[in-house]
Amino acid sequence: KLSWADRDACTGIENIDEAITLLEQNNWDLVAAINGVIPQENGILQSDYGGETISGPAFDPASHPAPAPAPSSSSAFRPVMPSRQIVERQPRMLDFRVEYRDRNVDVVLEDSCTVGEIKQILENELQIPVSKMLLKGWKTGDVEDSTVLKSLHLPKNNSLYVLTPDLPPPSSSSHAGALQESLNQNFMLIITHREVQREYNLNFSGSSTIQEVKRNVYDLTSIPVRHQLWEGWPTSATDDSMCLAESGLSYPCHRLTVGRRSSPAQTREQSEEQSTDVHMVSDSDGDDFEDASEFGVDDGEVFGMASSALRKSPMSECNFSYRYGDCHPVFFIGSLEAAFQEAFYVKARDRKLLAIYLHHDESVLTNVFCSQMLCAESIVSYLSQNFITWAWDLTKDANRARFLTMCNRHFGSVVAQTIRTQKTDQFPLFLIIMGKRSSNEVLNVIQGNTTVDELMMRLMADEREARENVKREQDEAYRLSLEADRAKREAHEREMAEQFRLEQIRKEQEEEREAIRLSLEQALPPEPKEENAEPVSKLRIRTPSGEFLERRFLASNKLQIVFDFVASKGFPWDEFKLLSTFPRRDVTQLDPNKSLLEVKLFPQETLFLEAKE
Repeated sequence: KLSWADRDACTGIENIDEAITLLEQNNWDLVAAINGVIPQENGILQSDYGGETISGPAFDPASHPAPAPAPSSSSAFRPVMPSRQIVERQPRMLDFRVEYRDRNVDVVLEDSCTVGEIKQILENELQIPVSKMLLKGWKTGDVEDSTVLKSLHLPKNNSLYVLTPDLPPPSSSSHAGALQESLNQNFMLIITHREVQREYNLNFSGSSTIQEVKRNVYDLTSIPVRHQLWEGWPTSATDDSMCLAESGLSYPCHRLTVGRRSSPAQTREQSEEQSTDVHMVSDSDGDDFEDASEFGVDDGEVFGMASSALRKSPMSECNFSYRYGDCHPVFFIGSLEAAFQEAFYVKARDRKLLAIYLHHDESVLTNVFCSQMLCAESIVSYLSQNFITWAWDLTKDANRARFLTMCNRHFGSVVAQTIRTQKTDQFPLFLIIMGKRSSNEVLNVIQGNTTVDELMMRLMADEREARENVKREQDEAYRLSLEADRAKREAHEREMAEQFRLEQIRKEQEEEREAIRLSLEQALPPEPKEENAEPVSKLRIRTPSGEFLERRFLASNKLQIVFDFVASKGFPWDEFKLLSTFPRRDVTQLDPNKSLLEVKLFPQETLFLEAKE
């Protein structure tokens, strides 16, 4: 094997970067790299690895001096080595994989670049200022931004990581808030059954899973989940356990298409389903036969029944028809809350009662009740016209517990306890629910041990009571409306009367003031002429609006005559005060019986009118 001294003596390359570049160009084949830089004329370079011989390049002895005799050595190269050719070094490319939190950024640079150039690239990719960035992972420890990569003697592939101690960790509160809001939203899925060209509008909460949607579609279309072929799901919906809020569905409506997946065993499976006794199918037939949902969806829960003896929920119309015939009630497709909306939160004339049918497969009364009473034409017709019918199966304990939870939430603990204490043989049950403004009231609980006539009479009695209750509510609302209108009218009349009274008082006051003004104006002595035998005082009075009142008075006139003059102009002395400037004094505070000469308002004076506080 070659020592480093032998290699340096053979090639004359002392720069380790140049040596590494040559090795990379020759795929790290040391012999090939050395032969690539050593020109040959006579002989070949022989490797110790298996005696392989490699012809060297042509060598012109005229262009090279004769080499000195080589000393004895353990080198694998026997012939004397002439001087090497000068090899122009090509730029060496370095690969960096930089990790920052949950991201990886790949950077490729020449070794002539600096560490700072790597940071500039990362700044564009990660949107982090260079000044806030610490680039770690160098084998030589921390380096400066001005350090040239070539001086670090790096391998071709390198791994680094970025630290940002001055930046706060990313906050997920906004994302969590948006996700929580989506979980509380309801999505309308418009699902088209491709084979029959039928469209279903189903409401699902954001917390419902894709698997629940597929199971509900199974109830509607009889296409098992594993045979459903879907179109329209977002690319992010890769897992059936994903909730709708995370799947990327369009809000509030999203269109989907479902069809049956073609398979060689399809015909055989259909024939087996038709010939199988519905009471002999096992619980473990696959995902399609787990807890089936009720006719629709609920906010994040699996609604409905899961019969241990059925491939599909007996609450679905197709399966109910298979067991009890085509004449049967139309079960509401949707959650219990949606059934409330449909039955109660509409115009008064469109309101209906809600009939909740509670099924139990293990009751001896179930088959008789369903086939002879629930499917009787008179019952079906009356339910369709006057009720919204919603169904639930209590056969499994899990579904029973779920319904009791809903019952306690919507109807109170008393109704929940009543359902809880019912024995299996007392099922099925009909809960007749009437909606009120503040709560929902259970009018009646009808057990399965009844007759068609008795069932019809009780349904009619409940419907009549609900209708009378609506009429009472309407009458009460009308009475309250009349009272409100009467009170509003009376309040308006009182307001108008008060305004009329105030207007009358204002007019009377104005008339009284005008009469006083006229009387004062008539009582004033005549204005003396400028040239008069007696001394004359000329007063100039400025009003609050900026206008001036000018008049001549005898110096012997009393101050009261000045007050009467001002009042005759609309400025009564009990509302306004008369001020002089030099010196500033309130003339209205002086004795009105003194003359103008005595109060020094002679021969002329400028006064100001100012409203009293």
